[in-house]
Amino acid sequence: MINNTLSSYTTPTTPISTDLHSTEIGQKSIRELESTLSLSPSLPRSTPWRQTWLVLAAAVFLVSVPVFIEAPLVRSLPVFSVAMTGFWVWLSFTLMSRPATYLWGDLLLGFSWSWLAGAIYWGWLRWEPLWHLPVESIGLPFAGWCLVRNWGKVGNWFYLGSLLGTALTDVYFYLVDLMPYWRQIMQVEPASVSPILQNALIQVQTPWGQTWAVVLALVLLTVGILPLRQRQQHWYAFGGAVLSTILVDSLFLIAASAA
Repeated sequence: MINNTLSSYTTPTTPISTDLHSTEIGQKSIRELESTLSLSPSLPRSTPWRQTWLVLAAAVFLVSVPVFIEAPLVRSLPVFSVAMTGFWVWLSFTLMSRPATYLWGDLLLGFSWSWLAGAIYWGWLRWEPLWHLPVESIGLPFAGWCLVRNWGKVGNWFYLGSLLGTALTDVYFYLVDLMPYWRQIMQVEPASVSPILQNALIQVQTPWGQTWAVVLALVLLTVGILPLRQRQQHWYAFGGAVLSTILVDSLFLIAASAA
């Protein structure tokens, strides 16, 4: 009887130990994640000139990728494009787990939010420009939450710079009344886009359109260049994302002129 009683008390010991062990592992994983995200380093004064501009160039490249690569991919494979966000997040944390590649993983994590937003919008909502900015802001709560805790500064400031450039471009479209052309382009076959682009270009070339184009360019230049005075990696990422908006908008203008 005594043996039976003892056995009844010792039986639950294993699952309790397992639960405690799982809890400890979970808490350790959270601490490791917080430690990884909080390693967002500032760019020291002694950092080589080449390194500072690599951050800027990488930010410009990552802003251009969703525009010129993701948009065509999303049209034919929207679900696959959304699923690729998981790969970008996994790759970013893999890179962030190594000190030598932490910076690029941090930057890639911010890019993941831009990629996810682009996949959702261009995959299912591209016909309505009013949804563009709200969808692009999908990562804003996460970015703000991380920055309050000083986590992932490079990637999150890159995302904010990209979002700011998108917001200013959309404001220009509203002010110059280009939204109707946006809707038309999304509803016709590629072969029929040229006349619509020509009409939109006429709208841009009016005094009203040119004035606001200059204002937009000046704002982007100011917001993009001033942070570069702070020799910190996250400001280079932010500035590169903002300045790349001018590049992307200029390429679209060239394409419309050549259509």
